[in-house]
Amino acid sequence: MEKEFCLLYEPWIRVMKMDGETIEVSLLDVFRYAPELLRLAGELPTQDIAMLRLLLAVLHSVFERYDLEGEWAPFAEPADALKRWKELWDRGSFPMDIIEDYLTHYEDRFYLFHPQFPFYQVAGLDKATEYTAGKLNGELSESSNKIRLFPQRTGKNKEMLGFAEAARWLLYINAFDDTSAKPKGKGLPSPGVGWLGRLGLITGVGNNLFETLLLNLVLIKDGEYELWGEPLPVWEVEEVKSDERTKISVPDNLPQLYTLQSRRLFLKRHENYVTGYLLLGGDFFDRENAFIEHMTIWRNAARRSSDTPEYHPRRHNPSRQLWRDFSVLAGQSETIRRPGIVNWIARLRTEGLIPHTHINFQTASVKYGDKDFFIDDVFSDSLSFNLDLLTDLGEDWTMRIVDEISTADRLVFQVGLLAQNLARASGDSDGNAQKNMAMEQGYFRLDMPFRRWLEGIDPKRDSINESCARWWEQEKQVIRSLGRELINQASPQAFVGRIKVDERNNREYRYNAPEAYNRFLYRTSSREALLERGE
Repeated sequence: MEKEFCLLYEPWIRVMKMDGETIEVSLLDVFRYAPELLRLAGELPTQDIAMLRLLLAVLHSVFERYDLEGEWAPFAEPADALKRWKELWDRGSFPMDIIEDYLTHYEDRFYLFHPQFPFYQVAGLDKATEYTAGKLNGELSESSNKIRLFPQRTGKNKEMLGFAEAARWLLYINAFDDTSAKPKGKGLPSPGVGWLGRLGLITGVGNNLFETLLLNLVLIKDGEYELWGEPLPVWEVEEVKSDERTKISVPDNLPQLYTLQSRRLFLKRHENYVTGYLLLGGDFFDRENAFIEHMTIWRNAARRSSDTPEYHPRRHNPSRQLWRDFSVLAGQSETIRRPGIVNWIARLRTEGLIPHTHINFQTASVKYGDKDFFIDDVFSDSLSFNLDLLTDLGEDWTMRIVDEISTADRLVFQVGLLAQNLARASGDSDGNAQKNMAMEQGYFRLDMPFRRWLEGIDPKRDSINESCARWWEQEKQVIRSLGRELINQASPQAFVGRIKVDERNNREYRYNAPEAYNRFLYRTSSREALLERGE
């Protein structure tokens, strides 16, 4: 195989310009024109995350070692890292001569096709699981024995991929691959999903791609007081690893993490197209307390509250809006650990290094099916709020916002209970389906009003009590309006009602629309009534 398609010079990274046009640029040009580009614009938001981490691996490898004049100047202390970050931010663009010198030094490692070092691949890989281009393409994710009923592409369009598109999906499959591949070595466990597939991914978003890259350029561990280890991206490793399913130590530097080879891959080509690929399980490490990973939300997996917290990455739930998880995003306590990227941006705000008053956090995640055997869905969400909520100034606000979300949960539960009781009054055996639909509609109607309320909070200006009181009246009105719709849609039988006998305790329950609605009105009349026990 000859060297072909160098990612440093060939256009392959999809980006969006400020006017909304989507184009492809090379690896060097994405840094060169970052201030003029709005964002990454790959086929999927998860693909953009994989691409973002590749770009960040380059920036960490360069600017943790060199200053903006190109002089060798590794950080001696965290203050040096903050100073260099501020210099980059104030400059407004990347010093391309330094980045270009670095990348061209490793040019041989950035060819998609290379006799020894094909990018993100293992040359000559054999005895591996073989897949078609339809499985490489994350929009299809179509295996040979499971054909999509309504595919986005048909015929040759799904059988072959151009080099640029194949390079993007190469990053994606390494990061988010499912568990369908069978180990080839004896006694080896399932390869598990790719590392990013295990995470509830979250990133900061700026006004342009340059700002987005800088906001996510975490030069200090958790934004606190410790530096990372020596950068070691995959292209600086002299020997390409080919062993299947290899456990490694948790990386101590971000370039190594960002370029983690979760899979051993090798692209198959025919003339100017990629037709498929070979795959084996690759590197992995224990996820427990792996705080090197700062682009994820966490959950405390300790069985008892008295146990020492043990944190695991927590995937996003596609059925939950991001604002409902505000506590794990912005909260911080003995049992809640917020994402490292949030701590970093909070540090930047506290140090006065960024002028922005608001931050937009974006999430992206994959939903797997059947024990992670296949990808079921890809989804994303975003949330914008005042940066001061992440600093000491916003501690009291954060607790009250979490309380308000709990109040919203109780309101939504009450409208769900109303729907369930109306269904029971009409003759339904349990009404669970109607309850779930009403609760889903309740969260939907609260979604945009809550986001606007949260984004409008200014801890330096607003009164907590007055702001929360206004929000209470607004959310109560929204949920009561939905309750009126439910009662107006109730059947005549619901107003007549019925009596149901619970055979387990021989107790009678009476269900009718007027009683159910009056109970709903009382429970949603005040915060105190909402906290009362019982149905």
